[in-house]
Parts: sequence; structure tokens; C-alpha cells
Amino acid sequence: MRLTFLAFSIAAVAMFWVAPSELAAAQTDTASEIRIVLQSQQDAWNRHDLDAFMAGYWKSPELTFFSGVKEQNGWQGTLDRYRATYASPGHEMGKLEFSGLRVEMLGSDAAFVRGAWQLTMPDGKTPHGLFTLVFRKFPEGWKIVHDHTSAAEQSE
Repeated sequence: MRLTFLAFSIAAVAMFWVAPSELAAAQTDTASEIRIVLQSQQDAWNRHDLDAFMAGYWKSPELTFFSGVKEQNGWQGTLDRYRATYASPGHEMGKLEFSGLRVEMLGSDAAFVRGAWQLTMPDGKTPHGLFTLVFRKFPEGWKIVHDHTSAAEQSE
């Protein structure tokens, strides 16, 4: 009886030692997958490929995008906003760089991401700001379901 109890106790303790490290490894893998989505978006932007950039977003009318005090709903509306702001005549996309990425898992299929963005424009200006993103995991991979982006004041 003592031997059975001892074996059970050792197994229970081992389970608690192993599970956190496996959980940490799974979270690291997931964070890497999300960072790959963001790197792919950055690369697409720098190729001036808005369609590929938008592949990181959930292609749904339920996607939300907040910028300043404006709310844009839906994948198509978000694409249209990007086209009007950065890819229409007289507007330039510049070179995009994401930095300071922090990925926090909210569950096995949701994550919260914080970071900074900066554009380097051909005229030397560097608009920049912060963003928070909510990602969800879908069968086709991790997608942004909510984007809240803010720009720094021009005087900074």
C-alpha cells in the first residue's frame, strides 16, 4: 500500500513539473507563429503588396480596426482604408518596421499583442505609434480579429 501511494505521489509531482515546461514551450511556439504573421505583414507592406499584407487579418465583416477616433468595420473596409491612406495617388506606403512585440496568450486559440510601428517615408519623415492586436487561431492559421493603432503626435 505504501509503495502504491509513493508511486502515485511521485507521478503526481512529476506531472506538475513537466506540464508547466510543456505549456511554456507551447506558448513559445504560438508566439513564434504570431510573430511570423506580423513579419509576413511587414515584408508585404515593404513590397507595397496590400493584398498580401491583409492576409494577416481575419477576412470577415466582423473584423474591427480602430485608428485614432475612427472605427473601421470589416476586412474589405479595412483594405479600402489602407488603399485610400497609403496606396492612392499622392500617398506613399513607405518602409514599415514593427518593434517591441509582446505576445500574451489569452487561451489556446487567442492572443493579445502589443507593439510599436514606424514608417520611413521617402521624404525622410517617420510617422510612428503603438498598436494592440487581438489574434484568434482559425483552421487556416492565426489572424488579427481586432487592431487598435495609434499614431504619435507630429511634434514628437
